[in-house]
Amino acid sequence: MTSWKFVMFFLVHYLVSLVIGLTSATDHGCPNSNSTYQSNVNFLLSSLVSNATRSKGFSTGFYNTTVGQDPDKVYALFLCRGDITPITCQNCVNLSTSQILQSCPVEKEGIKWYGECIIRYSDKSIFSAVDGDPGIIISNPNNVTDKDRFDQLVRTTMKEAANEAAVSPKKFSTKKAIFTTSHTLYCLVQCAPDLSSFDCNSCLEQSFVRMPTTKEGGRVLVASCFNQFEFYRFYNENVTATPPPTPVLYSPPPVSPTPVSVARPKGKSGISSSIIIAIIAPIVVAVVLFIAGYCFLIRRARKKNSPPAADNAGYDVSTTVESLLFDLRTIEAATEKFSTDNKLGAGGFGEVYKGILPNGKAIAVKRLSSSSGQGAKEFKNEVVLVAKLQHRNLVRLLGFCLEGEEKILVYEFVMNKSLDYFLYDPERRAELDWSRRYKIIGGIARGMLYLHEDSRLRIIHRDLKASNVLLDGDINPKISDFGMARIVGVDQTQANTNIIVGTYGYMSPEYAMHGQFSVKSDVYSFGVLVLEIITGKKNSNFYQTDGAEYLLSYAWKHWRDGTPLQLLDSTLTDSCSRNEVIRCIHMGLLCVQEDPADRPTMAAIVIMLNSHSITLPVPEKPAFFVGSRMEASMATKEFDFDQSKSKLTPRSVDDASITEVYPR
Repeated sequence: MTSWKFVMFFLVHYLVSLVIGLTSATDHGCPNSNSTYQSNVNFLLSSLVSNATRSKGFSTGFYNTTVGQDPDKVYALFLCRGDITPITCQNCVNLSTSQILQSCPVEKEGIKWYGECIIRYSDKSIFSAVDGDPGIIISNPNNVTDKDRFDQLVRTTMKEAANEAAVSPKKFSTKKAIFTTSHTLYCLVQCAPDLSSFDCNSCLEQSFVRMPTTKEGGRVLVASCFNQFEFYRFYNENVTATPPPTPVLYSPPPVSPTPVSVARPKGKSGISSSIIIAIIAPIVVAVVLFIAGYCFLIRRARKKNSPPAADNAGYDVSTTVESLLFDLRTIEAATEKFSTDNKLGAGGFGEVYKGILPNGKAIAVKRLSSSSGQGAKEFKNEVVLVAKLQHRNLVRLLGFCLEGEEKILVYEFVMNKSLDYFLYDPERRAELDWSRRYKIIGGIARGMLYLHEDSRLRIIHRDLKASNVLLDGDINPKISDFGMARIVGVDQTQANTNIIVGTYGYMSPEYAMHGQFSVKSDVYSFGVLVLEIITGKKNSNFYQTDGAEYLLSYAWKHWRDGTPLQLLDSTLTDSCSRNEVIRCIHMGLLCVQEDPADRPTMAAIVIMLNSHSITLPVPEKPAFFVGSRMEASMATKEFDFDQSKSKLTPRSVDDASITEVYPR
């Protein structure tokens, strides 16, 4: 009976894997099927197989190409699983191409997964770029016993496979591990081969968050990578085991097939050529082996003394002080000597200016105030660490300038200002429909997950709010003002601090009142921000528009009364997804619970946003620590509170973060 169930599950699982596909549209549904762009799509996909055959794409299992000119240019690629044969790869791509053309024929973007290949196209470049969306999770219906041990085994084995895949040419690896005497775990990971080692590892790490590790098997499929684990051998082990090339220590000269005769004078003794070769050859081989062995030992010693590859997975190890250094004259020229016309804003740690470099690149220049007590060496070290953080939902630090009394930070310029510029303006917030707001919530969550878990630098932001979330030209969120706590000399430790930095209303109770901070402090701020994005109202001055109500108490009241949709911004009534809105309100209330242990992690939040099939726990009453008008008036101020001196100093804390370097 058990074997029959296993066979049935295997067949169903295989069929689901074979036919499952996803096509995602960006701008519209199915109008104008005769557009130039769609003609390019049809041509590219219909000729994909023939072009890939000519370019040996099927032998490598990966092929990318383009057709047309902007704005009707189409980018496309396919990726076959690393263990299948070229013929199987070609058949899979041929089938998936015909299927994706039969779907809605005017999509701007399309992606389809089959059991053994992925095909994808888009109107934007998808080459050499990490894309963790969209995603599909497939799981075995059977639960495992000893879930904690199994979860640990899956994640450890997957991590080992990811480290191997990231540095391999095919970006592909398999691993197996013993779970019980009768169950062997088989794992497979793969990235698009045009990703860098860092991006491959990053994509796989994000996919691991979604793994259904309470089940006997499962897979996570995203645009740039995928993973799978099972209790049966679902891949071809003979193909996946690729032995490393054997180093050639000695290559003897080619021997002529024609025998060579050596003449010696008669009557005189001599040594034949064969004897000479027999003497010299072992000596040459011994010398070559000695040199090769010496080089091997030196290389091994260097490798032993250098940090392991896994430790460097969070950032680009090539970043140096020299590569980040900007000349003061260059900064002054870019900002027209810090002209007031170029001033973008000011905060507690300095003023921010827009600048244009000689190559035309726009930058944002933060001129730190001279009150920072940090030394030049510590300042440079911290800049190098923070500059190595790279994520599409973080504002990137490009470099710094340190001359005389000047301490200047140079960031990428983000054109659409900050989230609060749109969200709290009665007219501009109409530009943020629900799909954009949901995209912003998801992007912020992924950026915070990177800061908390996926980077070698563990960073607790401590001042996550709408004004610290910038929006690029495509309204993608970019978290700003992170990682600068040590640069500005804020006194801090990992567990608590005697200087509270942040913004009241976004700060968790345990941090605001006791100085205790953790990743769950950021989760609280994220929950407040999610409720602001949904309501379109600012938490700190909510009482001005809705009587004496506090945003969290107002949200809790409607949740408790079964009327959560009444929280929704009135400009969203025609554009929202009811289920997504309610789920985001539910998630936001989970984040602002009083006990930090009850709040979800950012990893759990990312899963909640990407998988609507997961049942969320029931939220407890939020922490209401602003309970009067006097306290509410304090909530409009951003401040530092030095508990050791018992004095309150109003201050805008733009760079309030905590950074911890730790091995991963």
